Amino acid sequence: MVKLKITAKGQVTLKREVLDHFGVKPGDDIEIVLLPKGEGNIHAVGRKLPIESLFGMFAYKAERTHSIDEINDAIEAGWAGEVKY
Repeated sequence: MVKLKITAKGQVTLKREVLDHFGVKPGDDIEIVLLPKGEGNIHAVGRKLPIESLFGMFAYKAERTHSIDEINDAIEAGWAGEVKY
C-alpha cells in the first residue's frame, strides 16, 4: 500500500513507485472511477496517437511487386498442395 499526502490546495504528488506501476509520466492522464463509501479505482488513461501514426503500419516491403498472374499461380499451387512451408 502506498500512502500519499494531500496538500492544502487539494493536490497529491504521486511517488515514483506509483508512476512506474501505472506506466505514466508527467503530462499523461489518469482516471479515477468514484465508488460508494468513499472508495475509487484509479488507472492510467491510454495515450491517444494521431491517426497518421498508423499509416503504413501493415505495409509489407516485398523485394518486388507481383503480377496478378503470379499471384493466381501461387494460389493454385497452394490449393494443389504443391507448396511447402
